[in-house]
Amino acid sequence: MVSQEHYIPEGEKAILKPMHPTSVEGVDDMIRLGDLSEAGLLRNLLVRHKQSIIYTYIGSVLVAMNPYQMLPIYTADQVHLYHERKLGELPPHIFAIADSCYFNMRRNKRNQCCIISGESGAGKTESTKLILQFLAAVSGQHSWIEQQIIHANPVLEAFGNAKTIRNDNSSRFGKYVEVYFNKEGIIEGAHMEQYLLEKSRVCHQAPHERNYHIFYCMLSGMQSDHKKTLSLGDASQFKYLTEGDCLTCDGRDDADEFGRIRAALKILTFSDRDCWEIFKLLAAILHMGNIDFQSTTMNNMDSCDVLSSNHFSVTAKLLEVQRNSLTHRSFMTNREIVTKPLSSEQATSTRDTFAKAMYGRLFVWMFTKVNSAIHKPQTDEPSYTRKSIGLLDIFGFENFPQNSFEQLCINYANEHLQQFFVRHIFKLEQDEYSKEGISWKRIAFSDNQKTLDLLAIKPLNILALIDEESTFPKGTDATMLNKMNTEHSGNKLYMSFKGNHGMSFGVKHFAGTVYYDCEGFLEKNRDALSMDILGVIQKSSNKLLKLIFEKEMNTNSFRQSLDSLMKALALCQPFFIRCFKPNDKKMPMVFDRNLCMQQLRYSGMLDTIKIRKLGYPIRHTFKDFLQRYRVLLKSVDSICRAMIKDKEDWKIGKNKIFLRDHHDSFLELEREQELYKKALIIQRVMIAHKDRSNFVKKRRAALVLQKNWRGHRDRRLKQGFARLQAKVRSRQLHTEYMRRRAAAITLQTQTRGYLARKDLKRKKDAVILLQTQTRGLLARKTLKRMKTDVSAFLTAQEKEAQERIALELQQRLEELLKKNEEAAKSQKKDEEDTVENIFGFLPSAVGGQEGPAPEGFEVRKEREKEKEKEKERERERERENDEFSFSKFASLHFQGSSTHSYIQQRLRQPLLHHEDEGDTLACLTVWWIILRFMGDLPEPKQERVSAIADPIQMNLGQRQARRLSSLPEEQPKPKMQAVQEEEDVLFGERATYDRPMTPLEKLHIIVGYAIVRHDIRDEIYCQILKQLTDNKNHKSTNRGWTLLSICLGIFPPTDRLTKYLQSFIRYGPSEYSSYCAERLQRTLANGERSEPPCWVELQVGKNKKPISVAVGLMDGRSISVTLDSASSSAEVCSAIIQKIKLQDTYGFSLYAAMYEKIWSLGSGSQHVLDAVSMCEQEEKRQGKEEQHAPWRLYFRKEIFTPWHDCSSDQVSTDLIYKQIIHGLKSGDYQSDKEDDYVQLAAKHYYVQHGSESSMETTNKIVRECMSMTLIENKSVAKLVQMVHSAHTQGPYINSTKPAFEVKAEIVQYAQEKWPVYFSRLYEAEIISGPSVPQDQFVVVVNWKGVFFQDVTEAAFMQLSYPEVSGIEMSEEESGRIVCLMTPKGMYELKVVKGKDFVELVNMFISGLKERSQYAVAIQDLKDPTLLSYRRGDVLYIIKDGEYSSEEGWIKARNERTNQTGAISLDAIRILPMLTRPTEETLVNMILLFHTNLWRKSYSCHLVPLSIGLREPKEGGRGKGGAKERLWANSKEPLKQPLLRSLQGNSEICHLASDCFTDILPDYPVKHVRTPIDLTNQIFGPATARVELRDEIYCQIMKQMTNNNHGLSMERGWQLLWLCCGLFPPSQLLLRHAQRFLESRTREPLASTCLQRMQAIIEGRKLPPHQVEVDAIQNNSTQIFHKVHFPNDTSEIFEVTSTMRIKDLCRNIAKDLRLSSSDGYSLFVKTSTKVVSMDSKEYFFDNLRQLTDVVKKGKKVKEATPTIVPYLVLFMRKLWFNVIPGKDITADLAFHFPQELPKYLRGYHNVAKEDMISLAGLLFRIQVETDKSQFVMIPRMLKDLVPADQQRIMTPDDWKKHIINAYNKQAGITVDEAKLQFLKTISQWPTFGCVFFEVKQTSEKSYPSVITLSISKQGVSIINPKTKEVLVMHLFSKITSWSSGNTYFHLTIGNLVQGNTLLCETSVGYRISDLLSSYKDMYLNEIPRVIDLSGKS
Repeated sequence: MVSQEHYIPEGEKAILKPMHPTSVEGVDDMIRLGDLSEAGLLRNLLVRHKQSIIYTYIGSVLVAMNPYQMLPIYTADQVHLYHERKLGELPPHIFAIADSCYFNMRRNKRNQCCIISGESGAGKTESTKLILQFLAAVSGQHSWIEQQIIHANPVLEAFGNAKTIRNDNSSRFGKYVEVYFNKEGIIEGAHMEQYLLEKSRVCHQAPHERNYHIFYCMLSGMQSDHKKTLSLGDASQFKYLTEGDCLTCDGRDDADEFGRIRAALKILTFSDRDCWEIFKLLAAILHMGNIDFQSTTMNNMDSCDVLSSNHFSVTAKLLEVQRNSLTHRSFMTNREIVTKPLSSEQATSTRDTFAKAMYGRLFVWMFTKVNSAIHKPQTDEPSYTRKSIGLLDIFGFENFPQNSFEQLCINYANEHLQQFFVRHIFKLEQDEYSKEGISWKRIAFSDNQKTLDLLAIKPLNILALIDEESTFPKGTDATMLNKMNTEHSGNKLYMSFKGNHGMSFGVKHFAGTVYYDCEGFLEKNRDALSMDILGVIQKSSNKLLKLIFEKEMNTNSFRQSLDSLMKALALCQPFFIRCFKPNDKKMPMVFDRNLCMQQLRYSGMLDTIKIRKLGYPIRHTFKDFLQRYRVLLKSVDSICRAMIKDKEDWKIGKNKIFLRDHHDSFLELEREQELYKKALIIQRVMIAHKDRSNFVKKRRAALVLQKNWRGHRDRRLKQGFARLQAKVRSRQLHTEYMRRRAAAITLQTQTRGYLARKDLKRKKDAVILLQTQTRGLLARKTLKRMKTDVSAFLTAQEKEAQERIALELQQRLEELLKKNEEAAKSQKKDEEDTVENIFGFLPSAVGGQEGPAPEGFEVRKEREKEKEKEKERERERERENDEFSFSKFASLHFQGSSTHSYIQQRLRQPLLHHEDEGDTLACLTVWWIILRFMGDLPEPKQERVSAIADPIQMNLGQRQARRLSSLPEEQPKPKMQAVQEEEDVLFGERATYDRPMTPLEKLHIIVGYAIVRHDIRDEIYCQILKQLTDNKNHKSTNRGWTLLSICLGIFPPTDRLTKYLQSFIRYGPSEYSSYCAERLQRTLANGERSEPPCWVELQVGKNKKPISVAVGLMDGRSISVTLDSASSSAEVCSAIIQKIKLQDTYGFSLYAAMYEKIWSLGSGSQHVLDAVSMCEQEEKRQGKEEQHAPWRLYFRKEIFTPWHDCSSDQVSTDLIYKQIIHGLKSGDYQSDKEDDYVQLAAKHYYVQHGSESSMETTNKIVRECMSMTLIENKSVAKLVQMVHSAHTQGPYINSTKPAFEVKAEIVQYAQEKWPVYFSRLYEAEIISGPSVPQDQFVVVVNWKGVFFQDVTEAAFMQLSYPEVSGIEMSEEESGRIVCLMTPKGMYELKVVKGKDFVELVNMFISGLKERSQYAVAIQDLKDPTLLSYRRGDVLYIIKDGEYSSEEGWIKARNERTNQTGAISLDAIRILPMLTRPTEETLVNMILLFHTNLWRKSYSCHLVPLSIGLREPKEGGRGKGGAKERLWANSKEPLKQPLLRSLQGNSEICHLASDCFTDILPDYPVKHVRTPIDLTNQIFGPATARVELRDEIYCQIMKQMTNNNHGLSMERGWQLLWLCCGLFPPSQLLLRHAQRFLESRTREPLASTCLQRMQAIIEGRKLPPHQVEVDAIQNNSTQIFHKVHFPNDTSEIFEVTSTMRIKDLCRNIAKDLRLSSSDGYSLFVKTSTKVVSMDSKEYFFDNLRQLTDVVKKGKKVKEATPTIVPYLVLFMRKLWFNVIPGKDITADLAFHFPQELPKYLRGYHNVAKEDMISLAGLLFRIQVETDKSQFVMIPRMLKDLVPADQQRIMTPDDWKKHIINAYNKQAGITVDEAKLQFLKTISQWPTFGCVFFEVKQTSEKSYPSVITLSISKQGVSIINPKTKEVLVMHLFSKITSWSSGNTYFHLTIGNLVQGNTLLCETSVGYRISDLLSSYKDMYLNEIPRVIDLSGKS
């Protein structure tokens, strides 16, 4: 505006005052203006406008001035600058308002709206687009939906905006955009509403105005062939476009805009077919406008014809219609349809109406299409209602020279918006002050409510009169105006036109008076098409035309939609933007004061400033205020006083606190600072606590370590001295030994030499003598022959002398032989004395006499002795080096100076330390006895008399005095009694032992002490081993080894000594080593003995052979079995069973008998020789010798099972049968009736003799099976008669029944008749329970049940197995107690062998239940999917395999209803019986259930109600059942959640119940579900809804409490393991969950679950991955995943459930020894694409997100598991700081294999010389040094040369050059070649780039196919043919980007007029991800590096 000078008169100068400083410089917020007047406001806007500052605040209201030029304030930097900043913290900006909307939406969880108002041309549309751009940017996802929302504007602007005289891009419609956000603040959809499109502009435009942009864009930008098809030319050829005489718009390129519109349509999912159909309709509208009519007359009526032109035919062709409906109109009368011709004016009007209707309907359809593209369903859980930000961009107030119906509607809408502004700014705020009692002076303001009343609110308002007149057929615009003038003539806001033209009226609007021309009002309001046109449309074959006219348009839709808009705005928190235009000429930097003042006045800005300045627009309830700002202080008043200095800046009302506008930002800033301080304090305290905890833990550990080390050091030092002494002594002895050995060897050498020489001389002399004698003999023979005759002359005396000499020689020879024989006998006797003395009490064995030793035997024996000594020395050296040598044990554990070597002295203290004094004295006594046993101490000469009895002998006497009966008592182990020492007796010497004793007595004393006192067993073994070490006495050694072997068979050593003892035995004498080792192993396996060794053991101890005994069978046979000291009854029974081939083995036991007594040894762990020892002791007690004890062993049937079947095993039945017959004979089996004996004898007769019948045989049978008592009572003859009669008259004599079946009948009879004789008996004492006749009694268990018997063997209580509801063993302080649950109550019994008793009863009950077919229902159930039943119904169990009882379900038939179905085991009681239950039994079952006695009394950790469990309900699933067990295992689905907090929400309740049903793995379902399906259904809702997480924990722990099913428990632990890795429990449940896990230490997964629970902080987003489920199903708590690398290698890495991807990348980089993990990323490769994983996400969550996309796209049959194939890759993603050679591992494994494919695809611009050199390197990499491959180079070119460069030379030329380069590079390795390749290409600018070939449609200067390269610098656009970089965009210049399925969009520059690149590509997601990664790197990593370098 041109400045003007004004002169002030002198008289007025006095009233002038200086301008306020705020008006001189201008202010950001006009509330702070000192001069609060219209002039001051105008001045402030003017000053800021001159400075190109277009935004100004009025509190939170933004005033935006249209600059009419592009300002650099809408860049991406500005977006980041204003994001997350408080309003007023930075200069005013529209981004600040947008960020406030976004912040308040997230903070207050309330919808926001932004009302953008102003005149046409003020910039409302641009402001709306800027806010949308800002919201998309701060959403930060670069999602396709964001770009779809943004690109909806260009499309809607093209179809709804036009050039007017005031605005080049005027919105001729209103729109309300609602952008939806999820709870993370991310855009996930939008919705748009349109209001009142100005359809008249299609046909008529005012001068200098244009039609809608789309027409001009289509004609300018469409391809010529398409235009030709549509018969289109330029805009000047069409009347609809030339009426305004304006075809162009300055600054707008219609052709470019058309390209952008086409691109936006693609983004909005408009197909090419859709676009073509739209253009056809637009072309038809243009051609329709060129149709002209010629007036004619028809039947005296005006009519018209269409002038001939091709426009009409083109229109019909495009619309695909057949007949003309423009020249006539049809009407519906009462009877018929009447057709009336139209005049040319009417036809023209009909044409225009059709065109407007077609365009309007097309516009609405496009809105619908756009909404379908941008509206997405909610992704958050249903409980969360997503929030939205609404943007209202509606036409501004309009006042033209000629205003029509459209302007009336537009201004009516603006009146509504003004009223909304007034209501929120003035009315509601001041009403709130009054309501809250705030002292307030009301501010006057301009209220437009009366104008609204005139227009649409009051009765007979203007719009109502227009609607009314439109309904009348004869209504005209004149009649309508008359009615309005008549009705509103008295209204000051209504003005009737007083000029010459009488068709106008005026309305005083808030922005000024507007006069409206009434012509055409009714027609525009009706907006109706004729029947003829509608008929033509219905018959058209144009689908889009028919589609847009399908829905009937509502004539009042504008008013209705406007009302709904105002209601929606009322529910939001509003922000206001008032757009002003500085001038009407659309010129920059021009400020029209009058125009701006007019806008200031009618918008009420001055009043707004006043109320904002004086008022309190920020209001909080006390609760909300304190909840948010309590961190500052503790009360509302104190916060305001401390934070807000001026008391007038805040007020406290009745319920709320009121603040000034700017104090909200101030308090938020203070709150953030205070929270930051508190966070620092918390961090400091937590870090200090953590460090102190670590310090205390380390200090405690150090103290423990020090203490133990010092103790260890002292002990080791002491032991070290002893070892040192031993070593020194041993070295001295060894030295002495070696010296003597050397001397002995020298002596032996000299001696042997001397003897050899002497022997040689002797032999030489002997040879000479022999020769001499031989020669003499020969001479004598010769002489004899010569003197033959002379011998006849010898005398008798001479002959006698010769005979005497021969006899003397013979006597001397016999004496010599006799001496040798006596010496041999003496030596043999000495060796045998040891064993003979030990076993001297045994009978002498008769053996053969040995003869004299053969000649030379003595020499061989000496040699063998030498060999033995050498072996002994070698074994001694091995023993010293053994880790478990006895010497080492002695040095570690012996007391004082005791050594491990042999001594002959009495000990002053035991070898080992003992706490008990009695043990100490016992050890000394045992030592004395051992010395005497081994002969190391002499026996006393005579017995000393003493009154002190030997405690061991007393105990043994007590044991010997035990009664041998069928009930052997389990005696408590006696304790050693204190013994007083006599004065003259040394320690350990007892008066009773100071007498001569036999070796057997000594053995019994030693073993007796070991049996009685367990703690001295190691002492006894140590004493024996000590005496065997270095013992040179051969006798003593033999006796010691004999003693050791006997002890090893009686009692084992402790674990402390076992390995040392085994080592000692291993190095012992060969004749004892293996024997003793075997005895030790057997004793360790079978346990200790309870009795001393028996005579039989000592007898076989001589020859070290096993014991052979005979076991008698009831059929008279005798089975020979082998025993040793450790043999148990189970082993003997097993051996017998194998020998006789017994199949039905249960119930057979081993029995011992002596005299008339017999008792069971069972078939368990009882030692057989203990029973033999008891018999021998009993024999000795009676004064007899032990070896003559008449004990015997038998194999008998002891007990029957309830399900015993005689037919299953004939051998078993035959044995039992023989046992019964034997028992009848011996009188064991008694009966009250004689006939029972007779019948049994008759059956026995038939078995033995069949049908034969004779008295003699009968007599024999009677004597075989009748007891002597019965025979004595009855005569034999009578019994014979009775049995004979029974046999002859019985059923068998005439039958062919097999004898085996009769035997079976006898066995069954005995089983039924005499159950007590086939029972196990247990002595019991009652502790508590119902009263019984006596406290001590016998418990009898047999196949019928459990019985209590008194001493008279009378049963005073009988319990069948159905009545035994439970039995268990509990540990008490007083001992092991048996708890027996019965209908009368629970008995607590102390039972001898109670464990066996409990196991036997439980075995019978479980066996009966397995075989039972009967069950009883214990509650009611009516469920159509399961078997229905009532409590007490008898159910017949069907075992057809359909359901598994292990999973808790069975199939049954209800006997009452005869229905069949599945039933839960929790709802029934399987009866332990084989027959149908009686009614009494059924009643007892229900009684047991109600009294809860049949359930086991488990001790479990009950979670208290403090975690929020609801109250349990009665009845379970059915009515009348037991009380619901909330915290115990159940097999019935839940009807409601366990937690009280979830019960109010029906949807949550339903989800919780479904989850529990899925947790029940054995619940019957119709379809098979895979494990991954179950985990999805269990954990899916909990990962999406936080409130369900505690419920899932509780449900899983509930199912794991009191659960006896092994499979169910295993699955429960697996679920809990998965759950602990998904999300943590709440703080309320955490400690209970930890206690649950800590209390189950035996479970292998408990500790792992606890660790996982403590490790997870933030919950996962998705259920477990298939890999996790597979791992835990394989019982592996470690999860491994294969990762592939670019060099075609792979490795396995451990991945935890809570591992994030960035952590896994670090682990991989560390494992591969990379220098850093920066720049690397994980990728998932599927069959369709490769996707980068998000480093911030959990690995399995992100993996599942990426693979589920593929999974959902597959069609999978129900119940078929789907495995989505994928690979996990680890590659370099970001190429920054990559210098070849810096990290060799990365170069070889990643950089080279990733860069090579890019090079070969031809993405780089490479010189020919470089290509040849690189080809040589690549050839070397492939063939190494194999030059024979030169011939293959032509075939290998694709692997050596870029694809696009292979044809620049012939293959032979390439071969020649490559060989030359290869030879030049000789001497380098393959790795060096790879490194050289990288160094070469690293010099190129495209090194490290990622290339994408795309098709672009948005930039004409670029080729259609381009290459996008992304590097650390930015994004480059490359011509793929020339490889020229067309342009490079830095990351800082890239504003936004997004990707869709087939498109990628990139915006460069500012948000208003930035350049857009739209590409068609299927890898847009990869481009988007790479851009995001590089930008994040610059935003996060680079500042961190700079900061670190600055600190350094």
